[in-house]
Amino acid sequence: MLDCAGKPLDLGTPQVMGILNLTPDSFSDGGRFLNPDLGLKHALEMVQEGATIIDIGGESTRPGAQPVSVEEELDRVIPIIERLVQAVPVPISIDTNKPLVMREAVSAGAGMINDIMALQEPGALEAAAEVGVPVCIMHMQGEPRTMQNAPRYENVVEEVKTFLRQRLDAGEAAGIARHNMIVDPGFGFGKTLAHNLTLLKELRALHELAAPVLVGISRKSMIGSIIGDQAVNERLMGSVAAAVVAVMGGAAIIRVHDVRETVDALKVVAAVRSAT
Repeated sequence: MLDCAGKPLDLGTPQVMGILNLTPDSFSDGGRFLNPDLGLKHALEMVQEGATIIDIGGESTRPGAQPVSVEEELDRVIPIIERLVQAVPVPISIDTNKPLVMREAVSAGAGMINDIMALQEPGALEAAAEVGVPVCIMHMQGEPRTMQNAPRYENVVEEVKTFLRQRLDAGEAAGIARHNMIVDPGFGFGKTLAHNLTLLKELRALHELAAPVLVGISRKSMIGSIIGDQAVNERLMGSVAAAVVAVMGGAAIIRVHDVRETVDALKVVAAVRSAT
């Protein structure tokens, strides 16, 4: 059980994290929820559909994405966090790598930090330790603007696992409780389709890290490549199938755009697992 700023998240069963991108340029839903009222409405809908945590991001991390200033990111995320935390019973996660955004978001009510840079930005470790909420650290080869420029690994599973172990150790040394850290192998972040498939197939190898695993595959290009390079909004079935595979591989949190469909699929997985 994670304590997300007073709102519990039970990882005894797989949980669905709904994605709320407050950006003009995210790969799937960029620009759809820039209006705070629309963003709030969508978050409420995802909770009604079964999301048990909402992940709010104010900076796109798609391949080739350009960074935004701290001020712009704060302007995008803080108002809706303040409104949403009062409106829903589930935890709010802030998707950021900026220490100041971490602090301000948690002060506004966020109960988790989701950092694609794995707390490597100057001051991020200290900020995460200071605010005391659970934090997810992700593996990425390179950075968003260049990560898909010919990524290479000798052994992708072992290299991802080694990196995540090092960041877990760094977090613990900085004062973050080990039980408050989650790991994300970073599907699509500096990885080819072959790398992504190998990681998904061998996801249980990450259990050696003794940390819950978060998986974000929803609507990503790897799904499009597998099912015929279909448009982003035509990747629902492939995304749900990948979510099921991830949960069967031991994922604790699935980060998705399509909440209702994923929740229904995971109910089937739970029913099969509990059959006697």
